[in-house]
Amino acid sequence: MENILSVKGLTKKYSKFTLGGLDFEIPKGFATALIGANGAGKTTLIDLLCGVIHSDGGEVTYFGKERDIDREELRERIGYCAAQGFFPQGWRARDIAESMSVAYRKFDREKFNKLCSEMDVDNEFAKKQRQMYKQSDGNRMRTALAAVFARETELLILDEPGSSLDPLMRDRLCDRLREYLDDGDGEKSIIFSTHNIADMENAADHAVFMDKGQIIESGFVEDLKDKYVIVRGDAKDYDNSKALMLSHSVNKTVFEGLALSCHRSRFEAEGAACERPTLQQLSVGLLRYAEEKR
Repeated sequence: MENILSVKGLTKKYSKFTLGGLDFEIPKGFATALIGANGAGKTTLIDLLCGVIHSDGGEVTYFGKERDIDREELRERIGYCAAQGFFPQGWRARDIAESMSVAYRKFDREKFNKLCSEMDVDNEFAKKQRQMYKQSDGNRMRTALAAVFARETELLILDEPGSSLDPLMRDRLCDRLREYLDDGDGEKSIIFSTHNIADMENAADHAVFMDKGQIIESGFVEDLKDKYVIVRGDAKDYDNSKALMLSHSVNKTVFEGLALSCHRSRFEAEGAACERPTLQQLSVGLLRYAEEKR
């Protein structure tokens, strides 16, 4: 399978946080979710991938051969959207349209204005255009997404695109991400970060789980759902089952945990119920397991 992006030994060091060294690959033609709690390193990784900051070591290969993220031709192929402060706070829609037209050859100004209208934010023809700082976090994100979707790109890298959106808009964002991939007919890819996968699960084909600057698991979502199992049983059977669970919780009546599916028959022999996890359940179980191992 062809990869849109390959990472080898990528490292970034700060005084109180170190990312990596990371080794992983992102498959071409799919939406990959970077999943982790706040402080896991998702934004640092995205900033490295997009050239916002530079690494202390390692390398990233884009589209099978490109390595210089500062090269204009490569930046033309990648659409990037930050979680906050993507455009100067004093800018209005007309400033954004003008700057994007200058910065990117394949920015469709007409499409940008249409997307702004569809997302219910100011476009450059609105009579009273509000400056970014006068708008809500959600409206600023909608405007940034309209700008990035108005470009002709092969890879989108989005940092927490759903975090400030309301539930309906997050659902529409998922639809738009699927449309982007479908339009590419296998040639377009998406990487997006999230710390809460519940409302973005339908957008994710592939997942990379992060904890404290490290990758703790990765793979196609359907494969990961086959690899793990959610276990539920009576509290009285908890002691017999907890050794085989990666993470777990228990109260006076029941226990629940995440385990490898290869142990399913053992749990069922103890009378526990096993089911395929959702991506949300998988995320919580894996991140809790990583926390307990520290």
